[in-house]
Amino acid sequence: MDKLQCMEAFVRVAESGSFIKAAEQLGVTRSVITARVQQLEKFVDAPLFFRSTRSVRLSDTGLSYYKECAELINKFEQLAEQMANSKSTLQGRLRIHMAPGFAIDYFGKYLTLFLETYPDIDMDIVVNDRVIDPISSGFDIVFQMFPPSGETLIDRKLFNVNRVICATPEFIEKHGKPEHPEDLNKFILGFYSGYPTRNKLQFLINDHFQDINLNIKVSSSSIHLLRDFALNHGAIVCLPTLVVHESILQGKLTTMLKDFPLSNYGLRAVFPSNSKNISKIRSLLDFLIERLSVIPEWDSQLIEQGYLSERVRLFQ
Repeated sequence: MDKLQCMEAFVRVAESGSFIKAAEQLGVTRSVITARVQQLEKFVDAPLFFRSTRSVRLSDTGLSYYKECAELINKFEQLAEQMANSKSTLQGRLRIHMAPGFAIDYFGKYLTLFLETYPDIDMDIVVNDRVIDPISSGFDIVFQMFPPSGETLIDRKLFNVNRVICATPEFIEKHGKPEHPEDLNKFILGFYSGYPTRNKLQFLINDHFQDINLNIKVSSSSIHLLRDFALNHGAIVCLPTLVVHESILQGKLTTMLKDFPLSNYGLRAVFPSNSKNISKIRSLLDFLIERLSVIPEWDSQLIEQGYLSERVRLFQ
């Protein structure tokens, strides 16, 4: 019995709430995780989990041992990381979860440059719009638009994510366009379902942000689908400039309600404060922050050409 491996399996199951997720995180089969947990249960002579077809939760014995086991595993992983990094270069794997808006068309360039600097780091990158907990999902770092909810998570803002109301010139010619945010409900609207405000948008009206309730025709978890929906003259959409700025600069989409800028978000890197890969995480973030402005270059282009309000520079 390898006690360290068994404790690691126990900690991963406890944190993810799943034997399957623990197996995925450790790169082994579910049966291996089950066997290791069973060995540890036999060693302590008590069940560590209550199992059902729908959930896995810690037993009283599991609760009493979890914190110390988690600290022990974390200390061991940090020591192993320090030993691996005793050379002049960082090495090992980073598991990353990233929103498509930044992953597509942008991150590939930075990834190339980063790996030229740190060639011994391997990347496992999952691209998805979902907001997740990096600890329970087994990721080292998550790039998302919204602040973290967990108390043990750290976040670093990379840049502002501004949004615009836009549609094709053909849609506007056929249906007209809103002159005030309250006019939006007169039109077919496409909306990203991941915004935490649900079916509301906050517009700057008379120097104060005000909520405008929307009647949504098409709601989607994919901002790229909504962009394509708009490009095919289907609706007015509210999308991040990160995704639509090229279409705007090319004249394929027209921005509206520029005098009523929307509240913004920030693209954030979210990661556990006690991550075993903290040195690699900080190296990646320092690398990106050095190359990205809080007001990103695509927003500066839109501002300079009159497609985005100058006032978004004040939103931090």
